[in-house]
Amino acid sequence: MKIYNFIEGEVLAFDKPLTWTSFNLVKVVRNNLSRRLGIKRLKVGHAGTLDPLASGVMILCTGKCTKLIDQLQSGTKEYVATLRLGCTTPSFDAEHPIDATYPTSHITEAFVQEVLSHFRGSIWQVPPVYSACKVEGRRAFDYIRQGEEVELKAKELVIDELELLDLHLPEQGIISLHAPEVAKMAREDIRIKDYGRNKESYVIAEATDIDIARLPYLQIRVVCSKGTYIRALARDIGQALNSGAYLIGLRRTRVGDIRIEDCLPVENVEQWCYSVPIVEQAEQDNNLMDK
Repeated sequence: MKIYNFIEGEVLAFDKPLTWTSFNLVKVVRNNLSRRLGIKRLKVGHAGTLDPLASGVMILCTGKCTKLIDQLQSGTKEYVATLRLGCTTPSFDAEHPIDATYPTSHITEAFVQEVLSHFRGSIWQVPPVYSACKVEGRRAFDYIRQGEEVELKAKELVIDELELLDLHLPEQGIISLHAPEVAKMAREDIRIKDYGRNKESYVIAEATDIDIARLPYLQIRVVCSKGTYIRALARDIGQALNSGAYLIGLRRTRVGDIRIEDCLPVENVEQWCYSVPIVEQAEQDNNLMDK
């Protein structure tokens, strides 16, 4: 059985739930482990953020393993993304209300497959303005929230794999067997009204409380390089389809060699922190004295 040495350093994998920020997860793990170890504050950092409306693989590093964060962040990432077709939002996800609608009657499976083929390999992508990208020392979203315009430059990145998993086009008679399941997921995601941060700034608009079972969507699996914004990919796919699209579901299923099945569910975090075998603080102090 593994004995964890959190002070010396460990790399941990968790399944971040919807609405949690990356910092929420760091805080919960750090507070529980600090109490378990009997120390004031354990050093904990995360290797790559996930938006509040995304779930999945989140890697945390403790102690000296925080030096590995840059290396872990550079690993290839895999996502499963669900895109609602025919409309857009300013943030390209369900965080903001729909701002425009577009036709979808011309979209076919063959057209979708053709469009996806153009996004495989090396591409250039403009990050979303609602992002943490820095422009002259300020985050892009800070400009937008203060009513200022901001222009972001395109970045080159690599889409290693892009696979169509599901397609639902009721208007064309293409009905997915998974539509009720996706509808339930979308309603649960959208119904959440508080991300645990600023309650006024992060309310999901009721305008996006939709019944996806009667609206068009597609679901894709994406394997991509560091720095890829799946929200921006949704925007670009929608435009390439001569329509619009935004994310209604996003799950990160892999970071490097760490897969979602390797991750600990958050609901078990507190119990796990207090039950795993650890190197106690007294033993740590004795080891330091022996060196």
